[in-house]
Order: sequence, then C-alpha cells, then structure tokens
Amino acid sequence: MRDYIIRPAGQDDLGGARAVMLDTVYRDFGTGYVPRWHADIVDPEAAYLVPDRHTLLVVAGPDGEIVGTGALDSRGPAHPPNPPELAARYPSGHTAQLRRIYVRPAHRRHGLARRMVAELLAFAGADGGYRSVYLHTDPAVPGAEPFWRSLGKVVLDERDTPGGGQRIIHFEIPLGH
Repeated sequence: MRDYIIRPAGQDDLGGARAVMLDTVYRDFGTGYVPRWHADIVDPEAAYLVPDRHTLLVVAGPDGEIVGTGALDSRGPAHPPNPPELAARYPSGHTAQLRRIYVRPAHRRHGLARRMVAELLAFAGADGGYRSVYLHTDPAVPGAEPFWRSLGKVVLDERDTPGGGQRIIHFEIPLGH
C-alpha cells in the first residue's frame, strides 16, 4: 500500500487517467465509449480540473504509472436516463456525485478505491455546499455492489423496478463517512 500514491490529478496525469477510464468502460462495463455517458473521459480537464467544486484523483503505482482514478462533481443524476425521483432528491449544485472510481485489475484489493472515496468525501465536506453524496454502479461489475454497500445505503435498485430500468443501483454515501 505504501508504494501507491493518491493525489489530485495534474495535466501530466490526464493521459494515464483517460486510459484507466477507457479500459474500464470497455473491459468491465462492456459498453465501450458512449459519448452521452462518457464525455468526461474524453475531456477530464474540463469535467474535473477546471470547475472549483470538482476534482479528479489518480493513483500512481509503484512504477509511477496511473493505475486508478476517482472523481467528484456537482452534477446530480439527470432525468432521463435516471428516474425522476432521483433527480429531484439529488439536485445538481447540492449533490456531490462520485464518478469513475476505477482501479486496474492487477492493483485491486489494496484498499485503493476505499482510500480514494475517503479523500473525495473529505473534499466534498470541505466544500461546505454539498448536502449529499450520490453515486450509481453497475452490479455486473465484479466487486462493485458489495464495495458500495459497505460504504453507503441503497436508495434505488433498478433491478427491483418493473422492467428493470437500467439495471443499476443508486447509493447515498454519508457525507461525514
């Protein structure tokens, strides 16, 4: 664990961060790049480095390679595609949304995602303007559902809705976690 460094991303980290994100959406999600869902991956600078209330963390491995990412922004879940009750419960500007919590497979099971989430929650708490922390996850990704259940509470599991929705799970993470 001491060989890993978690830090706010800088300009020199963006290529490595983008590679981790793209590899994850292709390998773990099986969707590949979908512009309406993944525009922040193409331009992480505009999405996370420029806005004051947003941030992007990277994990540098023992050799300095970027092996993980974690982001936070002030955009709540949009409707559509998310259910309207979620958009109302987690409005943009007042909601810190966790995004792109990804670790390359060879570097998982070292507590890196948990450490990134802790740092992102500290960032949200220091902001002072966020009332809640929201995220959604795809339960088909190995380990994702139990990880997020260990940190927060399920506010909607779309698999339990008529038709199954997008088949994702929506969570709220305590801001003071």
